[in-house]
Amino acid sequence: MNEALRLEVGHRVLEVGAGSGWHASTIAEIVAPSDVPRESWGHVYTIEIVPRLAELARRNVERAGYADRVTIVCGDGSGGYAGEAPYDRIVVTAAAPRVPSPLKEQLKSGGVMVIPVGSISFYQTLLRIRRRDDDYIEEDLGGVAFVPLIGKHGHRF
Repeated sequence: MNEALRLEVGHRVLEVGAGSGWHASTIAEIVAPSDVPRESWGHVYTIEIVPRLAELARRNVERAGYADRVTIVCGDGSGGYAGEAPYDRIVVTAAAPRVPSPLKEQLKSGGVMVIPVGSISFYQTLLRIRRRDDDYIEEDLGGVAFVPLIGKHGHRF
C-alpha cells in the first residue's frame, strides 16, 4: 500500500485504522526520515476506532521512536480527521462499502488515496484514487481481503 501511495518526504498522511501502529511507523519513515532536517518532515495522523488498539498503537509508536512524527487519534476514521485536513495521502486499512465522501473531501488536489472497497465478506477491490481539483480518477489495483471498515461511513452491523 505504501508503494501505491507514492509517498514522499514532507507528505501529510492520514491513515484510517491504526491497528498496532506498525504501518503508521513505516509511513513515517518515508515521509519524515530521521536523516533529513525536521523542517522537511511530513507527518502521519492515524485514527483508530477501537480504544484498546489506539492505546496499543500509541505505545508501539513511542517504543519504535516515531512519536514525534505520528499522531494517534481514537475515533471514527470512516469520516476522516478534518482537524488536520487536507492530506497529501490517505490510506485506509479496512474495507469500506464505498469510498467515504469525507475522505475524498479531505484529500488535497494532486493527492492520492488507497482504499479497499467491497463487501464485508472475503473479496474487495483495492482502489487508488487521484484527486484533480473536483475530479477523482479511480484505478483498480486488484483483489484484496481486509477486515470491514466500521463507523458512520463504513459497514453497518
